Amino acid sequence: MSIITKYNEAWKKGNKETLAEIIHDDFVFNPHVGGVTMSKSDMMGFAGNDTIRPENDRILFENNDVGVAHSVIHFTNGSTSEAVLSFLKFKNGKIISMETGATPLSDDYKLVGSE
Repeated sequence: MSIITKYNEAWKKGNKETLAEIIHDDFVFNPHVGGVTMSKSDMMGFAGNDTIRPENDRILFENNDVGVAHSVIHFTNGSTSEAVLSFLKFKNGKIISMETGATPLSDDYKLVGSE
């Protein structure tokens, strides 16, 4: 199973044990908002609390060194959902870094061809 698939499944299930195993101890997350950098412990703080709900996860590319993924992310605080592109780097079979870019989706957003 790919690293990104393991991460996505563990995130959706709130499986902190699996997340702790596949996120490297030196992990760095550079999200697309706020100009902040987060660590493994910061990410683990979000895991399992259902504040971020991804759907339509897709792996666009993955090899032993890097991965590119796309998801639609919904927030339980009522924030506008976002289409999020993630670039991940791997080290020793674990995620060592992640950087995201996002496009907010309007409330009336409809997938082309879904009508």
